[in-house]
Amino acid sequence: MDELYNVDDILKKYIPKEELKEVNRIIYGREYENLQFCQEAVAAAESKNFELKGYKISCPSENLRKPRIVKVGLIQNKIVLETTEPIQCQIQALHQRIEEIANVAGQCDVNVLCMQEAWTMPFAFCTREKVPWCEFAESAEDGPTTKFLQKVAARHNMVIISPILERDEVHGDTIWNTAVVISNTGNVIGKTRKNHIPRVGDFNESTYYMESLLGHPVFETVFGKIAVNICYGRHHPQNWMAYGINGAEIVFNPSATVGGLSEPLWAIEARNAAIANSYYTCAINRVGTEVFPNEFTSGDGRPPHKDFGHFYGSSYVAAPDGSRTPALSRTRDGLLVAEIDLNLCRQVKDKWGFRMTQRLEIYRDLFQEACLPDFKPQVVKEQ
Repeated sequence: MDELYNVDDILKKYIPKEELKEVNRIIYGREYENLQFCQEAVAAAESKNFELKGYKISCPSENLRKPRIVKVGLIQNKIVLETTEPIQCQIQALHQRIEEIANVAGQCDVNVLCMQEAWTMPFAFCTREKVPWCEFAESAEDGPTTKFLQKVAARHNMVIISPILERDEVHGDTIWNTAVVISNTGNVIGKTRKNHIPRVGDFNESTYYMESLLGHPVFETVFGKIAVNICYGRHHPQNWMAYGINGAEIVFNPSATVGGLSEPLWAIEARNAAIANSYYTCAINRVGTEVFPNEFTSGDGRPPHKDFGHFYGSSYVAAPDGSRTPALSRTRDGLLVAEIDLNLCRQVKDKWGFRMTQRLEIYRDLFQEACLPDFKPQVVKEQ
C-alpha cells in the first residue's frame, strides 16, 4: 500500500463542505487565510516538484504596538541520491535541492527559514556504523554548508537555521547534533545543540554524539527572538519551557522521525508547547524512506532490515492561542510559509496567564530535590 499523501485530502474527499469547515475549526483551532504567492514562486515550486503552502496567522490590532509581522518558512525534503553514492556528491545534491527551495522562499518574502534535522545527509544513525557516516560531519562556524548558506541568507535578507552534523575540531574532533543560526546579514549568530538524545528503536544516536552542554539559547534577530529545539527534545516539556523562560517568541523543532514510532504524537507535541509557553512553534520533519547498504537490527526482536521506515513529513506551524496550520504532505518535498504576528505571544499571556501562574519556585525545589541521590518521592499512604 502506498503511503497516505495527506490527512486533509481524505477529510475534503468524504466530508461535506459546510461540515468540513466545522471539522477544521475543531482540529486546527481556527481557519487561517491562505497566503497568495507570486506567479514566479508558484511556477518554480511546480517545475522543481515541491509543495508550496502558505497561511496567515493574524491577531487583534493594538493601540500602542504596531503589528510585528514575520514570515517563517519550513522546508521538508527527501534525500536526493542513494545512500551508496559518494559523500561529497550526496552533500552537493542536497545543497542544490535546498537552494532551489530557499530561492522560492525568498520570492515568498520569508524572513526566517529552517530546514529539517541533519539536512545535509541521510539519517544514518540507525546503522550504528561510523564509516562512512561520520564523514558528513563539518564545522558549524566555517564548514562548507555554513559558507553556502551564508550566501543564501545574505542574498534573500533571510535568517537561516541550518541543522547539521557538527565536527568540533577544537574539542577533540567530537561530533554533535547541531543547529547553526545564520543572520540575514550572512554572519553566523551562533549555534545550539540537541539536548535530549534518543535510545529507542532504530534511533541509536548516542553511538555518534551526546547531549548538548550549551543550555537553551535564544537568538535575538531582526525578525524576533528564536530558538531551536532539535527533534527528540520535543518529548520533554521542560525543554520547551526553558526556551520560553529565556524569552523565545518562535521555537523551531527540526526533526527526523518515522511513522511507526511517533506519528500519533507529532501533531500534539509542538502544538502543546505553543500553548503552554505562549510562543509560536514550527515542527519540521523529513520525508521518504532511506535505504542503507548493510542490514541492522533494532534490539526489539524484529528481523534485520536496511531502512528506518517512512519519514512522514507533515510539517506545520502552531500559534500561542492553540491554533495551527494544516500540514505539508506525508510524502513530498515542501515549503510551508506562515505569516505570523509576534504580538499574539503577549496577547495570549495576558488572556490565559500561563506564565504568570506557572509557579517556577515550587518546581525549582522539587527538581533540586529530585537530583539528589537520597531523593524520596512525595507519596502519601493510608495509615
